Amino acid sequence: MSDAAVSQKTDVMAKAAAQYGAQSRDPGWTLTQKLALSCRILAQEGHANGLAGQMTARGDAPGTMWTHPYGLGFDELKAGDYMLVDDQLNVLEGNGTPNPANRFHLHVYKVRPDVQAIVHTHPPYISALSMIGEELAVSHMDTCAFYEDCAYLPHWPGVPFGDNEGEIIAGALGDKRAVLLAHHGQLCAGRSVEEAAVLGVTIEHAARIQLLARSVGQIKPIVPELGREAHDWRLKPQPIALHFQYYARRALAEGKDCLR
Repeated sequence: MSDAAVSQKTDVMAKAAAQYGAQSRDPGWTLTQKLALSCRILAQEGHANGLAGQMTARGDAPGTMWTHPYGLGFDELKAGDYMLVDDQLNVLEGNGTPNPANRFHLHVYKVRPDVQAIVHTHPPYISALSMIGEELAVSHMDTCAFYEDCAYLPHWPGVPFGDNEGEIIAGALGDKRAVLLAHHGQLCAGRSVEEAAVLGVTIEHAARIQLLARSVGQIKPIVPELGREAHDWRLKPQPIALHFQYYARRALAEGKDCLR
């Protein structure tokens, strides 16, 4: 591609991002409302596997995070269910008992100051992929948010209740936005609640089309330069906001109780 063509394409993408930003209207949701909406979105997208999985956000004070009580599923969580906990999972605000598996989120927040929200789930296609010793293959435009940006933990350290498991998972994630956890599930770390939720939806779609593709043929790689270009575009805040609002409208169409 010529320099002129690259420049023209860059200009179009920048203009589109600005237009998307103008199109996106902040609905004024609070942090806990965004978290509850994210849970409902993930439930609609097949992530609600019983009580497995968590959707959390960093708290304002160091060593704190917002999490939901164990015993409630993604498809029923409300904003008022969220609790603020410290680094020992002691409840500072709200009511309920945190899932002790939340502990590994705290390890990620500790070593990744850029991460503001985490989604960890065990959806079916990610779970299936996690069982066969295969990393996430990013070879489609729609999944390029993970191009060179999804780590892989090849060994299951066990139920993540202890600090050791948290250190292993946080270490495997490294500086990536996601990690595929062998024999377990996935973790997506976002710069915002919206980004984490959209990544959660996208990674399950990526696993699904990967398994479909390899059932009929060999997955062919994409050109690295183009993969990186698509990665950066998919992760711009403006497209992320519009994707989140689309998924939120779908979730709210089933009921607005999650905002309470």
